[in-house]
Amino acid sequence: MSITRLPAEQLAAALEPAVHRNFPMSGAARIRDFSRTPRGFATETFLFEVEDDRGSLPLVFRRPPEMSLFPDYDLLRQVLVMQRLAATDIPVATPLWLDRDGGGLGSPYFVMNRLAGEAPSDYPSYHSAGNYFEATPEQRQRMWWGCIDTIADIHRLDWRALRLDFLALPEYGAGPVEQLVNYLDAALTWATEGDQPETYRRAIAYLRDNLYEPEHTTLCWGDARMSNILYDSDFRVSGVLDWEIAYLGDHEADLGWLLFLDWASSEFEGHAPLSGTPTREETIAHYENRTGMLVRNLVFNEILAAVLLSVPLLRMANRVQLPPEMNITGFCTTRIEQLLP
Repeated sequence: MSITRLPAEQLAAALEPAVHRNFPMSGAARIRDFSRTPRGFATETFLFEVEDDRGSLPLVFRRPPEMSLFPDYDLLRQVLVMQRLAATDIPVATPLWLDRDGGGLGSPYFVMNRLAGEAPSDYPSYHSAGNYFEATPEQRQRMWWGCIDTIADIHRLDWRALRLDFLALPEYGAGPVEQLVNYLDAALTWATEGDQPETYRRAIAYLRDNLYEPEHTTLCWGDARMSNILYDSDFRVSGVLDWEIAYLGDHEADLGWLLFLDWASSEFEGHAPLSGTPTREETIAHYENRTGMLVRNLVFNEILAAVLLSVPLLRMANRVQLPPEMNITGFCTTRIEQLLP
């Protein structure tokens, strides 16, 4: 018999038996301060402490949202990526256990350690609130280059040696770029129940007409943005978050995603990027120098990024039937229309 998905206020009590099974702590261990964080758009994320007479341990609980925002969502995917990156210099959280059946919680979930640090603001954007906004221009520049260096370091990893080949999408085509475009077409059809908006049909047509064979196939973070980086008190990278949509693809895709979302966090909102933020041209040059990989197809990859991010947004708008004035895909649509020839 299936168990009903538990509401947030019941999760802590239901999770305690698993905590006792998975930690060498005393039987007096209890969960404290279990609270949802607004972070984690495609995965519900809760922060909590496990506490006994020896001290406390900060942890993170993640489970799928009640309404799936991607057609192939699987917690195992992000857990495996983090487990296999543990042997690298990329500072990722350590998954402690994964329960794909959900036990008494009514949905799959996993628990991981909580990394120290603070991420730039997501909503409102980091150009208008949070640690990036409050930093000096020099500190902002350090944060920005830390993010770019992290992306570069991810792209220089040997994904074959790390056994990340499961991130490929061979059922969608012959090469990584074609695979991703075909996947996006199918995902948009799923998200909109077959009624893709005209802008997205044009975007998919453009991407299909301009397919190319990438010079480098790398591990792509998928959600490469400032607000998925944790920074310490010296504004240096201390953690890299959110691996739900990691895949194998062209290295330029992550750079396109970062620049698209920085545009959405500044120019689209009606203001310039904060002082100290490197320009698009400086960012490209720094990335190329760090990786030795040239950036040749950035417009293609910015359009790709806007289409990819629109999948969960269109799914949400379609299923919840949001009113027209709540145009949550507006920034994606605007950027696609700006970039399409």
